[in-house]
Amino acid sequence: MSNKTSQQYDQALNKCKEIFEKKTIDYGTAWRILRPQSLTDQIFIKAKRIRSIEVSNENAVGESLDNEYIGIYNYCVMALIQLLHNTNFEENIPEAQVIDWYGEITAQTKDLMLKKNQDYGEAWREMRVSTYTDLILMKLLRIRQIEDNEGKTLVSEGLDANFQDMMNYAIFALIRMEEAA
Repeated sequence: MSNKTSQQYDQALNKCKEIFEKKTIDYGTAWRILRPQSLTDQIFIKAKRIRSIEVSNENAVGESLDNEYIGIYNYCVMALIQLLHNTNFEENIPEAQVIDWYGEITAQTKDLMLKKNQDYGEAWREMRVSTYTDLILMKLLRIRQIEDNEGKTLVSEGLDANFQDMMNYAIFALIRMEEAA
């Protein structure tokens, strides 16, 4: 894996983290009230919007797709925080604690990407951005099925692995769009 990938990943991640931190200042941790299924649906809405714009080539709202991928990434982090740090949906978690959790989750997710990237030889660089959207939607359908099965799987990865994969797809999309700009 190239050092370039790690640097580009960190740049995209920093954009996501900056938005997360600013929204935490603006809104606090009100999202802690959301059940995991509601966070899954929020990610689904963002992915469906991206796909709709990709298919129609029309963006009526005018907001960039970058913001949608950043939203997907950050909602995935929120979902993982809910899964890992379930405190009975306590809303008021100190900002510093939430930022620490964000850092832990994003570091683990980047580490996963580095390992997979080594195995796959940076194949993601040859994929279309629209494929990342489709993969995110597929992962969401898997997550919904796992949620409907009360988190149980027979041979498949769990919720956490699917959220991490979506996080990495969102980062890859941000990198590829930045390169194309």
